Amino acid sequence: MSSIFDCGDDAQLLAGMRHARQAISRGELVVIPTDTVYGVAADAFSPAAVQKLLDAKGRGRNQPPPVLIGSKETLAALAESVPEPVERLVEAFWPGGLTIVLPAQPSLVWDLGETKGTVAVRMPEGRVVLELLAETGPLAVSSANLTGKEAAVSAYDAERMLGDSVAVYLADGMSRDGVASTIVDATSLVSRGAEPGQGAVRVLRDGAVSRAQLREVLGDLLEPDERSEDGDS
Repeated sequence: MSSIFDCGDDAQLLAGMRHARQAISRGELVVIPTDTVYGVAADAFSPAAVQKLLDAKGRGRNQPPPVLIGSKETLAALAESVPEPVERLVEAFWPGGLTIVLPAQPSLVWDLGETKGTVAVRMPEGRVVLELLAETGPLAVSSANLTGKEAAVSAYDAERMLGDSVAVYLADGMSRDGVASTIVDATSLVSRGAEPGQGAVRVLRDGAVSRAQLREVLGDLLEPDERSEDGDS
């Protein structure tokens, strides 16, 4: 039986965070508020938990979840390298609604699905999610909805779709704007070098951070328009 905790109430917040930490440590799923949309979270280093997340959403291994982190510094531990243009993106938009795809650190022992050696990473904004990440470490997180359905903008929306597949729901009001994060692919900056003309950052999904904002930081390193699909917080 799932539990829903109102994080606007201090007593429920403390109990909810405790239950959420315990659920993550047991390999169970937790729904969490983020600054974009509500997300369903699992221990990123537990293949069984990640598979539970994919099963709950009705996704295959060909749609691996992004990873949320609690500090900018953690990116260097998850990515093979962090090129200077990516450092600029991190400084400009983290914490916030930008997910960055980079080649994954080869030494990591995890299984997020068919990632082709990459990892999609974001540092979200929000007291509840950051406090949880500080205690659990990186979490695999996807939007808290069934695949093909609208992203959940409240814990109660998520509960209606995901039900008892999730152990704990942390409710913290409505999502601020209900817009998912922008996803950018910066892998070519690592594989081909970070000099202008040798690699580019490609927008995989438009979202909370606009292309105009990205271009202000990246200039000509931002590749021209390509659009993509739904799905992650």
